[in-house]
Amino acid sequence: MSKEQNIVDSGLNRAKMYQLALFPMNNGATNVYFVLILSYVATFGNTVLSIATLFATSMITVMRVFDAITDPIIGAMMDRTNGKFGKFRPYMVIGNIIMALSAIALYIFTPMVPESKQWLRYVLFVGLYAIWVIGYTFQTSVTRSAQSVLTNDPKQRPLFTIFNTVGSMAGMGLMQVLAPMIRSNVGDYNTPEFYRVFAPLGIVISIILTILAIIGIWEKDNSKYFGIGGTQENTKISEYIEIIKANKPMQRLMVAGGTCKLALSVATNMTVLCMLYGCMMGNYDGLYLPMMVLGYVFSVPFFVLSVNTSQKKGQKASLQRYVAVALACYVVVIALLFMWQPGNPALNLSILGENGLSLNLYTIVFILFFGLGYGAYYATADMPIPMVADCADYETYRSGKYIPGIMGTLFSLVDKLVSSLAATVVGVAVTIIGLENLPVAETPYAAGMNWVVIALFCGVPMIAWTITLLAMRGYELSGERMKEIQEINAKRKEAIANGMTMEEAMAKYK
Repeated sequence: MSKEQNIVDSGLNRAKMYQLALFPMNNGATNVYFVLILSYVATFGNTVLSIATLFATSMITVMRVFDAITDPIIGAMMDRTNGKFGKFRPYMVIGNIIMALSAIALYIFTPMVPESKQWLRYVLFVGLYAIWVIGYTFQTSVTRSAQSVLTNDPKQRPLFTIFNTVGSMAGMGLMQVLAPMIRSNVGDYNTPEFYRVFAPLGIVISIILTILAIIGIWEKDNSKYFGIGGTQENTKISEYIEIIKANKPMQRLMVAGGTCKLALSVATNMTVLCMLYGCMMGNYDGLYLPMMVLGYVFSVPFFVLSVNTSQKKGQKASLQRYVAVALACYVVVIALLFMWQPGNPALNLSILGENGLSLNLYTIVFILFFGLGYGAYYATADMPIPMVADCADYETYRSGKYIPGIMGTLFSLVDKLVSSLAATVVGVAVTIIGLENLPVAETPYAAGMNWVVIALFCGVPMIAWTITLLAMRGYELSGERMKEIQEINAKRKEAIANGMTMEEAMAKYK
């Protein structure tokens, strides 16, 4: 018997380092579209297609709900799939193709519809967006589901958070860097020229990251890594409710993950950042990119600390510790935004001026506490994803079923339903202060913008982090608990491989 087969039969499934590094690029591939579509489509619809502000922002919410509804269907399909191309790879390829075609059609061809046929613009905006959502669901479902076959080693699984964030930065981070560059050289966010360049570049980046992710999961996308029996599950969608009721850790993780995603979606929304760095501080080009880079730089030490904590005490302990750090730091950030005064240089953010570096005390304090808070949060932002794998292993331990598709999409369902509120929250907030169009970088400051920024940039994240800490208090899958569960699953897997039935193995090893 080969060494690899011994590892599989014992229940200890380790990944090679290149697999741990490459598969999370799938998250990067979909995060390209998180920026390309979810961050910009409302502005595109409103300013380029002349679609009403509330319709454009509300449609994002509607489509995220549609996205969430499709999750259980695709999760059930995934759990029943096991062809020559594996269980997960088909969904990565099909999803990426659908997203690429729909994004090209939306951003490049829809503006060609004449204004005299505005009704057709509305129809295409909604229809193409809906098609894109289906592709997005296909590929994003794999990120949470396939990690269960990648590794179940308690020392390796926390590493997924680091590589997943690297993948996310390769997608989301690169798009966030490219956007202001394209804006400066091609046209503002309210011009069709911007999207004619931005969309194709994003699509190419996403395709490259998808190919890397397929290479990373290729060997593991095999039935010998599926659960404790290597069998396909035919769980009905109607059984989802029973699974949610019985799997208490998943309930708490869905609450924590969903609220954190809402916080990230609102705080990093392009409209919010344009109001903060452009409308309030008056220097979008000199603040947006430097602040984003500083946030990433501050996150590096927290990545090391969070992985170390996860390996020693479990992912629950790490998530609790660093979310609490973020919450404490943002108390100072929100206080600084309350202190801001229009036209007062001493109480205004300033990094790059006409003569180079231009810092004041207000900016230094803001950078320090924003950096520490954002760095601590960003290091744990994707931690719920590998924790989904823990919940999937717990479900195998609890019921004997290997249903990574369902477990991953259960998490996604709540995650998307909650985060679907982001664009609507931003749109409603902007409308309340009397703006007819979504602000862009050059929009003049209007009364009330500072209160909108305070609420969206700080208030929503702080509430979300508080809910996360409360949800994690009763989350039972600590580091020690996961070791026990993996040991029992390993014994059951070995017993089944030696001829014992699933029922016998479940009864014998508890």
